Amino acid sequence: MSKIFVDACFGKETPYTPVWMMRQAGRYLPEYMEVRRRAGNFLNLCHAPDMAAEVTIQPVDLVGVDAAILFSDILVVPNEMGMKLDFLAGEGPVFEKPIVNEEDLNALAGGDEAASKLSYVYETIKILRAQLDARDDEKALIGFTGAPWTLATYMIEGQGTKTYNICKKMMYSNPALLHKILKKVTEVVKLYMEKQIESGIDVVQIFDSWAAAIEPSKYDEFSWSYMVEIAEYLKEKYPHIPVIMFPKGIPAFLDKVYGNFDVFGVDWSTPMALAKEKLGDRYVLQGNMEPCRLYSKEETTASVEELQAIMGGKRHIFNLGHGILPDVPVEHARHFVAECQRVSKNA
Repeated sequence: MSKIFVDACFGKETPYTPVWMMRQAGRYLPEYMEVRRRAGNFLNLCHAPDMAAEVTIQPVDLVGVDAAILFSDILVVPNEMGMKLDFLAGEGPVFEKPIVNEEDLNALAGGDEAASKLSYVYETIKILRAQLDARDDEKALIGFTGAPWTLATYMIEGQGTKTYNICKKMMYSNPALLHKILKKVTEVVKLYMEKQIESGIDVVQIFDSWAAAIEPSKYDEFSWSYMVEIAEYLKEKYPHIPVIMFPKGIPAFLDKVYGNFDVFGVDWSTPMALAKEKLGDRYVLQGNMEPCRLYSKEETTASVEELQAIMGGKRHIFNLGHGILPDVPVEHARHFVAECQRVSKNA
């Protein structure tokens, strides 16, 4: 039986426009916070398949979204390549020893050696696949990865950054080393996503959270080309699995978008009408409500109705233009989902 979300990713007609939210399995849900408390910390939760599966399903049942997105974190990839990762209160993710030189890079596991260490992710997917298949609601399961550039920024900077000066210094002063890092990460990610697909996911999303850190003339060289390499590797082997690309903050780069994938995720800073004009004939578009609109039901409805007017219920998936924030009332998230279904059912 086909899933509405998967059909929509391929641009097929659906009874309504499906909806999900980035970071939908997370801190705005009291039920998530209870599971995280049981786990002890965030990384423990990522490493516990039963609990990770539990929080993956929560927004499907509690909010009504049309797809579950695997609960994990993009940084499990460099962690399993051999970089010690901690999540520190008030600081977020921190790597103990960032990559400084080629010797540091060569010390890391690559390819199947690293991808095989992510077995807890594959076990989570298998649990979810069994749970979803036992239901009759046709909800899809989304797997994901960070883009090589976004992963590399953390690996080089050692933590989140507002300036990206360490990795951008490498970009301009030692581009050969940055490309070696990106290539090694890309090979791991290809196999990681392949193993996610083999474990039972329905859709892949590649997040380039730090896309906006790169100037337009360098974006393809240091990010987009690697994302496309991953997407085309997966599409060649698994043409039935839709691939979603989500580069955050690149309205200036839309003319440069290319590649064999199915859905382009539009962030909130990019006008949906512009994305439709530039890309709508080639890719299904996903997004792109400003997440802070969720604080107001009235503003949420206005945005949903505007998106519906622009897209007309065709070649579109409702979503936020980035992740839902932790202090959004659950009732407002439900309102967003209900409004997306209301306006598109009436189309």
